[in-house]
Amino acid sequence: MPNKNKTIIVSNRLPVKISEQNGAYVLRPSEGGLATGLGSVYKTGDNIWIGWPGIEVPPERQKEVSKKLAAFNLIPVFLSTEEINLYYEGFSNEVLWPVFHYLVTYANFEQSYWDTYQRVNGKFRDAVVQNLRDGDTIWIQDYQLLSLPGMIRTERPAVTIGFFQHIPFPSYEVFRLIPWREELIQGMLGADLLGFHTFDDVRHFLSAASRLSSGKMADNVIIHKNRHIVVEAFPMGIDHEKFEQLTLHPKVARYSAAFKESQKDLKIILTIDRLDYSKGILQRLQAMELLLQMHPEYLEKVVLYMIVVPSRDTVPQYKELRDRIDQLVGNINARFRTMNWVPIHYFYKSFSVEFLSALYSTSDICLVTPMRDGMNLVSKEYVASRTNNDGVLILSEMAGASKELNDALIVNPNNIGDMMRAMVQAINMPFEEQVARMSSMRHIVRKFNINLWVKNFMDKLGEVKELQQSLLTRHAAQPVREQIARQYAASRDRFIFLDYDGTLVGFKGDIDKAAPDDDLYDIIHKMTADTANHVVIISGRNYQTLEKWFGHCNLGLIAEHGAWQKRSGQEWKSVPLLTDKWKQEVRSVLEVYTDRTPGSFIEEKSFSLVWHYRKAEKGLGEFRAGEIVNHLRMFVADKGLQIMEGNKVIEFKNVEVNKGKAALNWLHGHHPGFIIAFGDDHTDEDIFKSLPESAYTIKVGGNMSAARYYLRDFREVRDMLMMLVQYEASPMPGDKSGRKPVEKQQRSLLRRFFSSFGRNGN
Repeated sequence: MPNKNKTIIVSNRLPVKISEQNGAYVLRPSEGGLATGLGSVYKTGDNIWIGWPGIEVPPERQKEVSKKLAAFNLIPVFLSTEEINLYYEGFSNEVLWPVFHYLVTYANFEQSYWDTYQRVNGKFRDAVVQNLRDGDTIWIQDYQLLSLPGMIRTERPAVTIGFFQHIPFPSYEVFRLIPWREELIQGMLGADLLGFHTFDDVRHFLSAASRLSSGKMADNVIIHKNRHIVVEAFPMGIDHEKFEQLTLHPKVARYSAAFKESQKDLKIILTIDRLDYSKGILQRLQAMELLLQMHPEYLEKVVLYMIVVPSRDTVPQYKELRDRIDQLVGNINARFRTMNWVPIHYFYKSFSVEFLSALYSTSDICLVTPMRDGMNLVSKEYVASRTNNDGVLILSEMAGASKELNDALIVNPNNIGDMMRAMVQAINMPFEEQVARMSSMRHIVRKFNINLWVKNFMDKLGEVKELQQSLLTRHAAQPVREQIARQYAASRDRFIFLDYDGTLVGFKGDIDKAAPDDDLYDIIHKMTADTANHVVIISGRNYQTLEKWFGHCNLGLIAEHGAWQKRSGQEWKSVPLLTDKWKQEVRSVLEVYTDRTPGSFIEEKSFSLVWHYRKAEKGLGEFRAGEIVNHLRMFVADKGLQIMEGNKVIEFKNVEVNKGKAALNWLHGHHPGFIIAFGDDHTDEDIFKSLPESAYTIKVGGNMSAARYYLRDFREVRDMLMMLVQYEASPMPGDKSGRKPVEKQQRSLLRRFFSSFGRNGN
């Protein structure tokens, strides 16, 4: 009986704590949020979790440790002390961590860090591939393994890979400071689905990927190396029920009672952080000092409980931060303390989850103000613990959680006065307002819990893979081409519509250099030599250019998207009643933007104006195009014009001018047995939608289209055209339309998928 497909979770650390006691290795389960949430995955069936066990294990004892871990569905990747120092402490925490948290002055761009990071990611790849079967799903976690998706993809091109980043993704201007930025993007693009906590992170990644890779963007989809990669926000939740139930635990009840008794009649402000320069601990202390200084009425009325969990305090920046915290706490306490009261209770240690639960459930205010944070689960743990629906959460706008918990008091962590005023508001907040705010936040934390996070991500990954498989079957590969060729050979009346730029030739920076070559002329002559063929080149080019290039050929020509048409041996004719009186006003606007956008230029046609930005700086051209569209949208609507956004161009033309209408006009009075149309951009979609169901429509360069099939580039188009003219075969029995039964299902799937982006896939 075949094995069932499994899910492989991969992270830097395994979800266990391993230690050596009296010569034996002892395993204890981790209590982290990720381990809790993914427990439902890796503890089920054949599913496994691959990661570093947390300590260096001598080679002679690695089999022993592997056997113990296997009992928990865990597979170890053993790393040496040097590898941990260079890959984890080095590249992960001295390059990626500071850059991704916008603290680039702490970054240390050592080549040895990068080399080891790649080597260790390679070790993880080997461990995954060794345990991988066809049909398995891989879910990779976090910034320590950014190169891993691409490495696995190289080894196993068809595998399903999800990746989730638990820390922020910075803006392009910050990310580009990393010397190995392009390699990191390439590694991440090995995944099928990339997840982040917030839409801001999604936007930043898409911006970086658009500049540092050859991928094409379509909303939150990247088309890279003929694969569709989806980038989406999945805000991570917590085990809400666990924290809610903890408040009823006898040990928590004892801690809470003792805590309340010792802090009677005091407003308790709580902060809990790991020691890190991204957490805003010093600014928080400064806000507390300002509160006591500006509001002496709160002396002996409020107390700050500050817990800092030890972390990497042998690293110079962290040791310096710890020393500064010690000093600032000492100064504030020395300045404001009285005989019966100390304003700040500072603990540099870890506490049990029961003790933390007691603090969460008894503290009046929770102060969570990181300078930058992917999500920050402390805020959600506090909310989940407030079973009486009281308490106030003060939350940094730089934490991902602020996008969900917007009933908290949202502050800028760089603004000390802002934090101080929020503390005053929290201290004086009426009970009714507390309940209203906390009830709303508790509903969110309860609904969007860790289990829903896992489900949403895995469901979306499955949907993305289903889409990819559907699109893959739409590629006009050899079997599809043979099917089309059989229909071509069986028909005695054929119409062949060919776009030009991007379809028959590649794009050039200078549009005048994209003239036909000898190979293209050879294909055209062979096609037009068959009297059964009606070949029509339908292009956005002006008619003078098409006449110069193809006027001597025995084919039909449609120029400027349908504004001008010429049948073989006849004169050019324009669509009647077209006007160009609007052009001067549009041109004056375009000239302003051209002057502001180096590399852009205006092309004038008989009944349209085109703004080209192929040579403009990447990003700037797209931005200016958006400005132009917004500027002229109302004018265009009033004048009966339309805006066509193509590949690095915007075209303004009469609404009557349309490639689809032009194609139908050409077909008027004919009932051909074979129709095929090729096109590469937005303007060609009108043809694909207007032609009858039996027609073969083929998008070039991408597969997000209304077309039935797609080809990768103009070379594949030429190959296919040559195949058609050379093909000699009889039609398949009973094959009249060539449409496969499964196509309707595929197109339905595409419609569902694109509708989530406000796009119609039909």
